Amino acid sequence: MRFAGSDDDGGKKERRQAFLIRYIEQHNYITLDDIVSLCSVTRQTARRDIMALEQQGKLRRTHGGAVISLPLETGIYHQRRVANADAKAAIARKVSELVPDNASVFLDTGTTCEAIARALIAREKLRVVTYSLKVATILSDNTDFTVAVPGGFIRNVDAAVFSENAQSFIRAFKFDYVIISVSGIDEEGDIGDDDYAEVGAVRAAMQQAGRVILAIDSSKFERRALVRLGSISEMDLVVCDAPPPECLLAVLKGEKTTYYVADVDG
Repeated sequence: MRFAGSDDDGGKKERRQAFLIRYIEQHNYITLDDIVSLCSVTRQTARRDIMALEQQGKLRRTHGGAVISLPLETGIYHQRRVANADAKAAIARKVSELVPDNASVFLDTGTTCEAIARALIAREKLRVVTYSLKVATILSDNTDFTVAVPGGFIRNVDAAVFSENAQSFIRAFKFDYVIISVSGIDEEGDIGDDDYAEVGAVRAAMQQAGRVILAIDSSKFERRALVRLGSISEMDLVVCDAPPPECLLAVLKGEKTTYYVADVDG
């Protein structure tokens, strides 16, 4: 994905800024260096674009870059569901193999976790806590699992449930497995998401976990998210569709984390 335009194009600035919004919608975050490279502009121009779009309320500046500030549109969420669908299905199958029958499970929200919910139907007698109504519906419609969700307001785009009491609700449980997915893992191995409330809910679950499984497709490698959740080295198991890049393998070296590469062709 790269911006194409010549200096004599009319409306070049407006088209470039529209391109930047599309890029952030797909990738969650963009750095100044990304803008310079993708748009063939100076860092000064990149800063001006970010400032202009922030004044319009379309993004939020961060240190060295920007993130989207608008609520995620349903169309974008649908794109994420179909993007890398085969990889997410393979990851889901592997996660399902790692979770035994009769386990207590926390399952995160998002398109990868929805795929995992469908794969977990093959298990028996699971007890599941989730703040995703989509995950809860998949499980309750197809199994006799015990499924618990917190009360609160429903986010329209992905049917995630949030309230000020959600973290307290989650902390009332103990989990054999906490299964999470994130928006990105940067080069230093920090994992994160773009929603502070999501990170708070996941942190609460991780504090009650026997083992934490990070399920993530390779498009999230070397991508920075806005809110830090922790380090990949804190995960017990990482399930992905391709080997992590060298920078992440260096972080994992000597740590307790085991990673599995799911068979996309399987």
